[in-house]
Amino acid sequence: MSESWIVGINPVEGALSNDAERVRELLVENGQRNARVQELAERAKALKIPVQHRPREQLDKLAGEARHQGVVALYEAPPLAHENDLAALLARDGSDTLVLVLDGVTDPHNLGACLRSAAAAKVTAVIVPKDRAVGLTPVVRRASAGGADRVPLIAVTNLARTLRELKDAGVWITGLAGDTDAPLYGVDFRGPVALVLGGEGEGMRRLTRELCDFVVQIPMPGTMESLNVSVATGIVLFEALRQRSRSR
Repeated sequence: MSESWIVGINPVEGALSNDAERVRELLVENGQRNARVQELAERAKALKIPVQHRPREQLDKLAGEARHQGVVALYEAPPLAHENDLAALLARDGSDTLVLVLDGVTDPHNLGACLRSAAAAKVTAVIVPKDRAVGLTPVVRRASAGGADRVPLIAVTNLARTLRELKDAGVWITGLAGDTDAPLYGVDFRGPVALVLGGEGEGMRRLTRELCDFVVQIPMPGTMESLNVSVATGIVLFEALRQRSRSR
């Protein structure tokens, strides 16, 4: 178990609504008059969670780059999923397996937004490399709007090895890149699928790309050459869900 600070009204509200037993303490900015912050404080008190009032400077320090909006919560996060858990997750979801692989997303806002989309799409797991990804910082948690605690996030030592394990388990792997003519909408995403997106700027690494069964692009008739990784993640995840819903 590890403790971290959840910052901002919506993330704190999500923690109190969905995982209150893990909220250890609420800190509210001195003189805070926001009605929603006051409501959160009252809810925490009703749940027997200590509520303390602190100077804004203290909340600023705890929040780091994130905007705390006058409230932060000390949260005991559940253990992160381990790469050894992946086989059981694949077995659990079977033909509905939908894995998101992020090869080197280092911006916390992007990772948080990807986790939010992954949670909304009910993905089996999000896989990231240990050495090329941002951790679950307060900024990530806030950007994920609770998604960070609703979807298994697995940091793996060797991403190439993990992709091979996915293939051995019968999972078809599709990577996204801008330098291919194959369109996203030409791939069959029914059945066990892993979707791979590269990090900001560099995209997928060479070996990652070579291990993909398909490499496709999101058709863009406009003048932009690429999309933000979190936007692309949402598009490809929900294209997979659209196809799956039509086959049932």
